[in-house]
Amino acid sequence: MATASSASVPSKMKAFVYSEYGHHATVLKLKTDVPVPEVKEDEVLIKVVAAGLNQVDFKRIHGVFKAADPPFPTVPGYDVAGVVVKVGSKVKNIKEGDEVYGFISEKPLDHPKQFGTLAEYTAIEEKLLAPKPKNLSFAEAAGLPMAIETAYEGLERTGFSARKSILILGGAGGIGSLLIQLAKHVYGASRVAATSSTGKLDLLKKLGADLVIDYTKENFEDLPEKFDVVYDAAGQSDRAVKAVKEGGRVVTIIGAVTPPATKFIVTSNGSSLEKLNPFLESGKVKPLLDPKGTFHFSQTVEALSYVETGRVIGKVVIYPIP
Repeated sequence: MATASSASVPSKMKAFVYSEYGHHATVLKLKTDVPVPEVKEDEVLIKVVAAGLNQVDFKRIHGVFKAADPPFPTVPGYDVAGVVVKVGSKVKNIKEGDEVYGFISEKPLDHPKQFGTLAEYTAIEEKLLAPKPKNLSFAEAAGLPMAIETAYEGLERTGFSARKSILILGGAGGIGSLLIQLAKHVYGASRVAATSSTGKLDLLKKLGADLVIDYTKENFEDLPEKFDVVYDAAGQSDRAVKAVKEGGRVVTIIGAVTPPATKFIVTSNGSSLEKLNPFLESGKVKPLLDPKGTFHFSQTVEALSYVETGRVIGKVVIYPIP
């Protein structure tokens, strides 16, 4: 696709900005005169084509993580897919015109970037990026980075491998939907179980789950079957530890932690995306976008409110971004 080269990058851009904490419907404003980020020597400037949304986006705007936030004004957003329009002096493997994806803050809750992805341009270190999978649209790719890296890092932390069983809590969300596919089609799990509400059970089966559990009708921890690994993407650590085999592993990414469960916050890493690209390009792992479809850039506040409901299937993506 045609894009601006470094010679034609403007000095100002459109971006969503907040200058105080509060509900996104009140404090998040579309501005047309936001300075385009400066590019450091190890960074590239990306013309943003699409940006994926995560729950951390609205929570950050609401002030949940303010102790580690940069100063205002802030452009939110972590996930990006776009085209490189400028490269820093120490960038080695990425060039202008490359189509890339990634999430832009190495530690998303520890001093995340002031200028995120809900903007026409964003700057990001080369090491946090990977080439966009050739078979995926920008919108599909933009929904992946934080979710698939969280899924992958959690599986690696548990030592997950072929012929092990896993229970995934929250199987229809952005992370859970990728966990099912990774566990089944990449790691070779012997058995994949996952929880969701009634209307999403068929989706879990299509993604590769062997056992689907309707959390509105049964308690997964009461099942006689126990699992080598329980991956809690739903904030139910206290119940998750009752569903694991003796000597098994429980990992959680949200809420309080009940030992022996462990909790982690994902670290952005372009090399993880590069490892996963072949499985995305072969179709073994497919991105899942919410049935509502993409939201236009002008609908960003509405999209964040939808994410806030917790009813999203897969991912919500902002596309196109002008």
